[in-house]
Amino acid sequence: MKDYLLHFPKEWQFDVGDTIDLWIKTFSRENREILTAIRNFVIASIKGINWLLAIIPWWLLIIIVMILGWRISGRKRVGLLYGAMLIFVGSCGLWVHMLETLSIVIASVILSVILGFPLGVLIAMNKRAESIIRPILDLMQTMPTFVYLVPAVMLFSTGKTPALMATTIYAIVPMIRMTSHGIIHVNGEVVEAAKAFGSTNLQTLVKVQIPQAMPTIMTGLNQTIMMAMSMVVTCALIGAQGLGMEILLATNRTEMGKALMPGICIVIVAIILDRLTQGLVKRKEAEQQ
Repeated sequence: MKDYLLHFPKEWQFDVGDTIDLWIKTFSRENREILTAIRNFVIASIKGINWLLAIIPWWLLIIIVMILGWRISGRKRVGLLYGAMLIFVGSCGLWVHMLETLSIVIASVILSVILGFPLGVLIAMNKRAESIIRPILDLMQTMPTFVYLVPAVMLFSTGKTPALMATTIYAIVPMIRMTSHGIIHVNGEVVEAAKAFGSTNLQTLVKVQIPQAMPTIMTGLNQTIMMAMSMVVTCALIGAQGLGMEILLATNRTEMGKALMPGICIVIVAIILDRLTQGLVKRKEAEQQ
């Protein structure tokens, strides 16, 4: 009796881990052709994005970023600062690794938008869908990121494909949440006015609610990009190349200096992406005022 008071009863304990592992392995074997096709498509997509980034001369890419920084912020010194930051990345010998990282981040953000935007609209328009999807989003957002890596590796082996899948699962949540939040909180009088003039629900959604919610949706895109960037080092654990892999290799060798430089470069890329998307959000908000 004393043992039951001090320790949780063993008779009440259960382990479903082996059952889940067996189910995933069985699913992987039975759907090997489909999973291989998905893997090949993902790898081809990431390589295509990497190729597009790589064919742009380094100096031209820097100029493009400088112009974007200047036009979005309205200040020339901001564009010059972005250019200097990218030159620093190249001076560290990490330009190619930065492009590899960007290709995975861009692919995951595109996939997050393709999947997350319609899901956000669905949640905003359908209460039943909201009651089902929101608890799943809470689970996805609180689950440790390492947990996503295991099933992705079991299904797709190591490399870019599981990295993309894990990054997308982690980064898609703010896209869904902010899309639904923006549409739900559109001014009710504007929506009522559109319906009073004979607009259908679909026309009201496309022509009124989504345009009005665009600043909030862009904020969700910004957060999605930042969360995708935060997965860079984690995905290196399953073989994703780029800046994260350089940090992982340097950490395994206990080389502080070699780990610091790619870490700073990740921060630089994250800052540039964050400021550019935030600038777009502010411009959208200014246009609606």
